[in-house]
Amino acid sequence: MSKRILSTPDAPAAIGTYSQAVKVGNTVYLSGQIGLDPVSMQLVEGIEAQIHRVFANLRAVATAGEGTLADVVKLNVFLTDLGHFALVNEIMAQYFSVPYPARAAVGVASLPRGALVEADAVMVIG
Repeated sequence: MSKRILSTPDAPAAIGTYSQAVKVGNTVYLSGQIGLDPVSMQLVEGIEAQIHRVFANLRAVATAGEGTLADVVKLNVFLTDLGHFALVNEIMAQYFSVPYPARAAVGVASLPRGALVEADAVMVIG
């Protein structure tokens, strides 16, 4: 089965040795997104703004993969402070609807560029 590398200027450019997403068959693997503004490549300020930016970045990459966030079947969220978990749930409901994807939430010591939150996803389309 062949793989196709996906990218979009509507999400931050990769800041390391990875692709924004990889499509294999009907499955799209979306790389982790932090709260970087895709134009300035600067981290937005504050946990609420970062959560919104993470989901907006994932949405942009999902679109590049010919899908939507409704096609996400698995979501992983990484937080430097699990005290923000309730806020993630609140904001996530603005980007995803029932039935929600399977999800993990993991507390981590740190994230790239000092981000407070990161999320990656797996999407199945078609």
